[in-house]
Formats: sequence, C-alpha cells, structure tokens
Amino acid sequence: MINVFVLQNGRLNQVPIDTRADLEQVDPVWVDLTDPTDDERAWVKTIYGVTLPGEDEVKDIEASARYYEAENGDLHLRTDFLLEEEDGPSRIVTVAFILARKMLFSVHTDDLPVFRLVRMRARSRPGSIADYMDVLLDLYATDAEYSADALEGIYQNLEEVSGRVLQEEFTDQDAAAALNAIAHEEDLNGRIRRNMMDTRRAVSFLMRGRLLNSEQFEEARQILRDIESLDGHTSFLFDKINFLMDATVGFININQNKIIKIFSVASVAFLPPTLIASIYGMNFKWLPELDWSLGYPFALLLMVTSAIAPFWYFRRRGWLK
Repeated sequence: MINVFVLQNGRLNQVPIDTRADLEQVDPVWVDLTDPTDDERAWVKTIYGVTLPGEDEVKDIEASARYYEAENGDLHLRTDFLLEEEDGPSRIVTVAFILARKMLFSVHTDDLPVFRLVRMRARSRPGSIADYMDVLLDLYATDAEYSADALEGIYQNLEEVSGRVLQEEFTDQDAAAALNAIAHEEDLNGRIRRNMMDTRRAVSFLMRGRLLNSEQFEEARQILRDIESLDGHTSFLFDKINFLMDATVGFININQNKIIKIFSVASVAFLPPTLIASIYGMNFKWLPELDWSLGYPFALLLMVTSAIAPFWYFRRRGWLK
C-alpha cells in the first residue's frame, strides 16, 4: 500500500493513489509505503529515481547499515518503532527512511500507530509542517509520546498486579497469573527502552550531520530531552517489576513451605504410634494380649495418646498456625 502526502498550507493532505499516472501528477513531501508491492516499488523507482530497500535490507540492524549516504546522495536511515497489539505481545518494527530530492520515503511492513497519529495531527494543526524534515522529526517526537503512553499503561497494569500480590489470600493460581502479567510488562518495558535508545541515535545522527535548520535543531534537542526523561521511568519500572517478581516468588515459597510443614508435622506425630505398633507386632514368646484381656485396647489407647500428644505440643508452641 502506498500513501502519498502533499503539503498545503502547512498541512499534510493525503492524495489517493491507484495507478502510476496518479503518482506522476503529484508533488509529494512524504511517500509512505506499507508492505509495498513490486509494482509500487517500480513506480517509485521510475518516477523519483529512488530504489526502495527490500524486506531483508530493512531488517538489517548492523550499525554500519543504520545510517549511510548512498552513491547518488540519498540519505538512508533505519529506525525502530514500537507496535503494541491487543491479541499478542508487543514487538519492534524497523522502518527504512530515505531522504531524497526534498522528499521523505518510508518503507515498513506494518501500519504503525505513530504514523497514523502524525497524519491525523498534521491535518488538524496547520503550519506545523514546513518540509520533509519536519515530517521526520514529527515522527520521532510522536514516537517518544507513544512510548510515554505505553509506560503509563505499564504503571496501571503493575498497580493491578501489586494489588493482587499484596492481598490477604494469595493462591498459587493468583501467583501464576501475576507472574504472567509481570513477564508481559517487563518485556514491553524492555522494548520501550530499546525503542527510545534507537530513536535517540537517529535524532543525534540528524543533529551531527547538520541536516537541520535552527528551529528543527531546537526541536531535535527537545526530543532528546523527552527521551532522557523516559529513561528514569523505565529504570523505576524495572525496579518495581523486580520487587513484584521477588514478592510473588516469596509467596509461592511460603505456600510450598506450608504444604511441607503439614507433611513434616504428620510424619513426626505418627512416628510414636508406628513405633508402638511395631513393638506390639514383634513375635515374643509371651504376648501381653494373650495373658491380659485388655492388652489390645491398651495398645490402641497408647497409640492414640502417642499421636495426640505431639499435635497438642505443636499447637501449644504455635507451630500449627
């Protein structure tokens, strides 16, 4: 799918593209391609002289391939963007940016919420976009805001997990659910931190390359400050996740110790009756049961008493609470 945007009075207006002729008739500032077909790639190459990278090239995460200038002068960037999905875990989508002929070309495999948000904001805020570089910086700024919103979601989810962990009755089923939720939030927090690190590198590259004017340079500095502020939140969340993980594992150990405690008390309590039964079961020449009519009742009473006495002692010491 190909989305073409033209700049009109500081607003990004999308132009519907169905054929190659439609693409030839517009003067875009941003050409966004989501999982482009071979025909769409051919259109861009023929009309604008830009060769789009393949899917394998987009996913190339080597440091040398993230930012480079092609032989024809086109500037290539690879940037990671966060994608949260309701029906599955979050993941990182790598986007290939190409800066060529005062136009921004972006290639990615999934429709990202950051891109949708930038398109919506540009239409509602006239004057916010002046050229293709403003579009790129707006994408990075929106990516930082999207990551901040994701961190707020982690805060809320961890508060719910904390309420379950610290409740009075915490079963093994509750512990399993808490561990699953904690692991999910830890994975998302780690992806956010990685995403922010990659965005910081991309913005720093634009600043070092002297590709920005004074206003854009100041906007880039503000983006870096926003990213820096998020680092403290991710660190705090990692600490909170570790605390909840340790607390959950601790409650699991307590529940297991309670079960082991029951078996330990039972084995100690039934040891005296077992000893008495073993003694009375020995093959003596003279058995008390044969010479004394109350021998068997006495043996049974002695076994019951020897079983009750340990429980009474344990309860008095408070070991059964």
